[in-house]
Amino acid sequence: MGKGKTSDQANAASEESRDNDAFCTYTSLFECTMATGQLFSRTTQALFYNYKQLPIQRMLDFDFLCGRETPSVAGIISPGAEGFQKLFFGQEEIAIPVHSTIEAACAAHPTADVFINFASFRSAAASSVAALKQPTIRVVAIIAEGVPESDTKQLIAYARANNKVVIGPATVGGIQAGAFKIGDTAGTIDNVIQCKLYRPGSVGFVSKSGGMSNELYNTIARVTDGIYEGIAIGGDVFPGSTLSDHVLRFNNIPQVKMMVVLGELGGRDEYSLVEAIKQGKVNKPVVAWVSGTCARLFKSEVQFGHAGAKSGGEMESAQAKNQALRDAGAVVPTSYEAFEDAIKETFEKLVEEGKITPVKEVKPPQIPEDLNIAIKSGKVRAPTHIISTISDDRGEEPCYAGVPMSSIVEQGYGVGDVISLLWFKRSLPRYCTQFIEICIMLCADHGPCVSGAHNTIVTARAGKDLVSSLVSGLLTIGPRFGGAIDDAARYFKDAYDKGLSPYEFVESMKKKGIRVPGIGHRIKRGDNRDKRVELLQRFARTHFPSVKYMEYAVEVETYTLSKANNLVLNVDGAIGSLFLDLLAGSGMFSKPEIDEIVDIGYLNGLFVLARSIGLIGHTFDQKRLKQPLYRHPWEDVLYTK
Repeated sequence: MGKGKTSDQANAASEESRDNDAFCTYTSLFECTMATGQLFSRTTQALFYNYKQLPIQRMLDFDFLCGRETPSVAGIISPGAEGFQKLFFGQEEIAIPVHSTIEAACAAHPTADVFINFASFRSAAASSVAALKQPTIRVVAIIAEGVPESDTKQLIAYARANNKVVIGPATVGGIQAGAFKIGDTAGTIDNVIQCKLYRPGSVGFVSKSGGMSNELYNTIARVTDGIYEGIAIGGDVFPGSTLSDHVLRFNNIPQVKMMVVLGELGGRDEYSLVEAIKQGKVNKPVVAWVSGTCARLFKSEVQFGHAGAKSGGEMESAQAKNQALRDAGAVVPTSYEAFEDAIKETFEKLVEEGKITPVKEVKPPQIPEDLNIAIKSGKVRAPTHIISTISDDRGEEPCYAGVPMSSIVEQGYGVGDVISLLWFKRSLPRYCTQFIEICIMLCADHGPCVSGAHNTIVTARAGKDLVSSLVSGLLTIGPRFGGAIDDAARYFKDAYDKGLSPYEFVESMKKKGIRVPGIGHRIKRGDNRDKRVELLQRFARTHFPSVKYMEYAVEVETYTLSKANNLVLNVDGAIGSLFLDLLAGSGMFSKPEIDEIVDIGYLNGLFVLARSIGLIGHTFDQKRLKQPLYRHPWEDVLYTK
């Protein structure tokens, strides 16, 4: 082939040309100069997009650590939601406003000029562009990784044309020590303190990697007086701002005396810094290292974590970039291990020359520890606010009175069994739970004319919802309607236990002016007994070990029927007396427990539970029939003076 190029050489040249074209296309996005100088201050406030509790709380804890007077998060943007989010600012609990749109948040907080975007990679670009278009927003930080490159290029071009700053995508953010930090930058408060980020130092730091930023913050704090400002530009192929952008900014900040740069293989970003140093645009010491020198040990191309961390040719290798930076005048060590010493030597030289007066150390305030963390670590003890003995949902499955939900289903428990667990905290014998279920079935409904059903029907026809209709009916339950079960049990038990005859019991109640609960019915008579009462009595005589209280109630009925034919034992009296037999005859309850059950109102609970079924049915019935608003007829009202 003579002196002509080989096919390999031709391919390499073609690849190099494509690389240069891509580099030129990328750099053309940045023809406008990015905002120069300091981005943040102790009064900077941000709007936080897509609520995340931990990074916001870390920002607020950093604010308190630095002695800020106002929180750095002015508002939260949560699409479709409004209100407030409670967080802590030191020991004080504060409410941060939540806005549904970017426009509303910017209008409500015109001094907040930083937009921290925690949206997913799918929507990060659109929300970031919307923020950049707001006149109050000056800096946008995009946390998401994997934002489409075409979208990224467009928002970068818009930001540059409008003299705004984009940090990211794929960034952890940035920090100005002692002033402001973005989201999770620098990690936990313990790490912030260890890295002395609660007060400003003399070093400006910029990196592509957020994870390595934390490492370098620590390193710089060990060998210098610490960071003044640190930025992680992000690891995507097209970062919103470049290493050189921030180095040039640092060069214009008087408090920054030296710069530390951590690059990585892939892309050409470091070469713009090389050119800036060569052209004399940077007049402060730059200590730099480009990671990824081990890439040459691999036979094929390797992707190192970030989308942009992949060498596309010799110029993009870590070795070539390190050499270019060294040739331009930056301090570049021979290895990453020597990076710390290079930073230390540069700092000490500036101190010797009188260009740096190391800042005096200050003791940061103590951040109040969250109660749940303090409790877990055993540092404090705190009283609980609620006691629960009937159920527990903390394990793999809920438990009712210690019985796992799976056991309840597998063993074929019924509603009565569940009630026995949740109400009485024990598994009652099957005849007891069957009796409970029979009571529920028999008391579920008693037609549309009783007061509870009437109220529910009227409410449903007024267009109210299910819960409102149900509650309107339940509120009628009381001494005159369905609420006499407890009283019936209480009076029957007291009379039987005292050995009173039916005559003595009824006449003593009469003298007190008290009607005997559980006796009397508006419709039923001695010759037309309530079928429900007969069913309950038949079941109890067949299954209960003892029915002494029920038999006593029947004797009382015999006496009251001698006075009036409508003074029959009603369903309240039947359930009340039989429930006493259930509690006493099962052998599972002590006398004090039985007294407590009656006093608390357990038995009325059965009626409330049962009748809710019917009231819900009446609500559905009226709505299904599309019944109009009910108005009581005039002819059914006695108008009088």
